[in-house]
Order: sequence, then C-alpha cells, then structure tokens
Amino acid sequence: MKKSLLIAWKDFTIRIKDRKGFITMLLTPLLLTAILGFALNSVMGGEGGFPETKVGIYISDDDKLAENFVVDVLPTFSFVTIKESKSEEELKDLLTEGKVDVGVSFPEEWSSGSNQGALKNVTILEKPDQRTKTTLIESMLKSYSEQVQIHAVTTRTVMQDISASVAASTDEINIQQVASEIQLELQSITGGELKQVSIGEKNVGSMQYYAAAMAVMFVMFNMTLGAKSLLQERTTETLKRLSMTPTGKESILFGKFLGTLWFACIQFMVFFGATSTFFKVDWGSNLYQVITVGFCYSFAVSGLSMTIAAFVKEEKTTDVISSIGIQILAILGGSMLPIYLFPEGLKTIASLTPNKWALTSFLDIMSGTTWSELFPAISILLSLGCITLALGTWKLKTN
Repeated sequence: MKKSLLIAWKDFTIRIKDRKGFITMLLTPLLLTAILGFALNSVMGGEGGFPETKVGIYISDDDKLAENFVVDVLPTFSFVTIKESKSEEELKDLLTEGKVDVGVSFPEEWSSGSNQGALKNVTILEKPDQRTKTTLIESMLKSYSEQVQIHAVTTRTVMQDISASVAASTDEINIQQVASEIQLELQSITGGELKQVSIGEKNVGSMQYYAAAMAVMFVMFNMTLGAKSLLQERTTETLKRLSMTPTGKESILFGKFLGTLWFACIQFMVFFGATSTFFKVDWGSNLYQVITVGFCYSFAVSGLSMTIAAFVKEEKTTDVISSIGIQILAILGGSMLPIYLFPEGLKTIASLTPNKWALTSFLDIMSGTTWSELFPAISILLSLGCITLALGTWKLKTN
C-alpha cells in the first residue's frame, strides 16, 4: 500500500506542477459556467425560480374549459404573464415582435370531444430560442387536458351506470344533481394536481445548473489524462523498469488509480470553492452530500481511466477520446443542454453515462434532497469505478 501511495503522490505532484494544464482545467469550466449561466438566465430562470414566461392566448369561441385554463389555471403560476389576442394572426404577430414567448391557440369547440376522452389539438406557437418555456406551457396544458378528460369520461361512465340502475328501480334520482356532485368530488380529488412545484425544496437556476454541468464535464477529462499518463510511461519503458523492482503490478496500477483520483477530487473541490465564492452558486445546504457525490464520481472516472489505459495502445487514441468521446458524453449527460429537454429515447441512453448520474445528483442536492434519494446514483458510480478498475487491472496484468 505504501508503494501505491508513493506512486500516486508522484503522479499527483507531476500534474499539480503543470500550472498551465491545471489552470486550464480550472479557468475553462469557470469561464463556461459564467457565460452559459448568465446567457441562459432569462431562459432557465434565475437562482431559485422558473423563467418568466409571457404566454399569448387565442380562444376561437366561448369554450368554457379553454377559458378555465386561461383564467383559473395559468394565473396560479407566478412566473406566467398572460396576453390575450383577438385572432391567430395577431397571436403570431405578438410572437414575432417578441411581446410573448409562447403562443397557445385553442380551436373551435376544443372540449367538444372530452366526453369521448379525446380533445381537439391545441396549436402551440414557439420561438426557436424559447424552447424551454414552450416545454413548460406544453406540460401544463397536457396535464390540464388529461385532467379534463379523466373528469369527463369518469362522469359519463358513472352516469351510465346510474341511469341503468334507475331504469331497473322505482327510486327517483335527480340526474343533473348527481352529475354536479360527481364533478365537484372529482375536482376536490384532483384540484391540486396542476401547481408550481420543484423536485426538491428549492428550484435550481441557470448558474447552478451550469456550475454542476461544467464540473462533471471537466472532471471527466481525467479519464483520458490518467490513461495517457500510464501510456506515456509504457512508451518510455518507465513502467517496464518499475515492474522489475519489488513493486508488484497491482501496486503500480493502484497507485496510478489513486493519483488520478486525488487530482480529480482536488480539481472538483477547487471548482466548487471558486463557484461558491465568485459566482455565489448555492450547491445546497448539505456539504457532505456534495463531497460524497464528487468523490464517487471521481472514483468512477479514475476507474474508467484504467480501463482506457488497458485497452488503448497509442496516445493518439486517447487524444481522440478526449476531444470527441468526452464531448459526446458531455452532450448525452446534460452538460450542454438540460436533460429534461431530451426525447424519451435519448434520456434512456443518457442513463448509461456516469456524468448524467453525477449531474442529476448535484441538481437534486441543490434543490434539497435526502440521502436515500442519492443512494442509487452513489451506488452506480461506486460500482462503475470498482468494475472498471478491476477490468483495467486484469487487462494490464495480462499485457
């Protein structure tokens, strides 16, 4: 173990003394965090809030359910401002002029098919640079539409059963009164379904999101840096000469792993401190959760570096992985674009990337979460680190 620690310390000091490399690995993510955080502040919302959204509305007729969505549902969201228009052409003009962010046009007799469980399609007008706000309004409208259809179909089914019962009995029942009572009961059950909430106790702003996103992306670069260090020593035959000493291969490889782990942890902690100090990023109220997830993610990245070193033979290949592979993982993991904007199929693929688990964990911590909610991500990251470390060690020993 002592020999492994000496090798780890040697690797760590070599990297930390490379001031240009270390500063680049720190200043670049800080710069990107500042640019993306400030630039997308109005789109994703400031710290602790949803983005302010101006919604243009056009209702073709006096549809009561459409009016209810505009009058009773949308105003319950503090970040939504409503502007009604007299025609769909006027709505398009408002969108073009930037007076609204999203346009919603209800067709004639929108709710006429609700009793059969099928509402007419609503036209959503969007601007390319306001996709996040459009997604929010679409989600609200979808939830409201589903609630309306559930009410209508449930009421119709119950009334059919009651009518059949009345026909077979001598009791008199006020059908209209029963229908009203059923509607009131359904509203009391589902009335609180559509409301402004966050996953945790607090909402996450753009600066918080991109601080976490840049942290996981640049820590991931250690995956290739650790592998490249081992490949360089193999090329210069330093690794071969070291293997001829009493130091076993297991100690050498574990030392390399620890060196990468130490550097990744230090890099994350320095970035964490810098964003907290200079950008006032709120990483959450539980520092232990942040440190734990940061360590587990660094552990997984360090394990992957051993696997890459074991299966890659040339340094040029690690350069390709660093320049292209990590960028692909960063995109899939949500470092470039928020994961909730992904289609369902892409979200499933994103779950295969370690940086996605780290990013979502940091966001959960920022919004306020429990250890039990973090346990799946922590387990996955630690398991990935152990498996890749074991695989890399086995492969390097057989080379």
